[in-house]
Amino acid sequence: MSLEYVLTVVGMGVVTYIPRWFPLFFLSRRRLPHWLVEWLDFIPVSILSALVLPGLVTGGEPRHVVFFQPELIVAVPTLLCAWKTRSLAGTVLCGMSLYWLVGKVML
Repeated sequence: MSLEYVLTVVGMGVVTYIPRWFPLFFLSRRRLPHWLVEWLDFIPVSILSALVLPGLVTGGEPRHVVFFQPELIVAVPTLLCAWKTRSLAGTVLCGMSLYWLVGKVML
C-alpha cells in the first residue's frame, strides 16, 4: 500500500467524521428550541422522498415523466398501507406483494 493511498483513505474518513462530530459536540449539552427539534424531524422523510420520487415518476433514456409504471402504481397503495398500519413489516409485505401482483398482471 502506498502512502498516498493511506493518506487518501484517512483524509476521506476525517472529512466524513468532522461534519457528524461537530454538531454532536457543540449541541449535545444544549437544549434546542422545540420548533427546531420538530423541523429536524422532517429531514429524514424529506431526504427519502427526494431519493425515491424521481425513480417513481421518471423512466427511459433520456429521463422523462412516466406516470403508469409498476413502481408508481404500487407506491400509492403501499403508502396508504403504511399510513394506516404504521408497521414497517406490514408495509414491506404489502409493497412486495403488490409489486409481484402488478408484475404478473402487466406481463
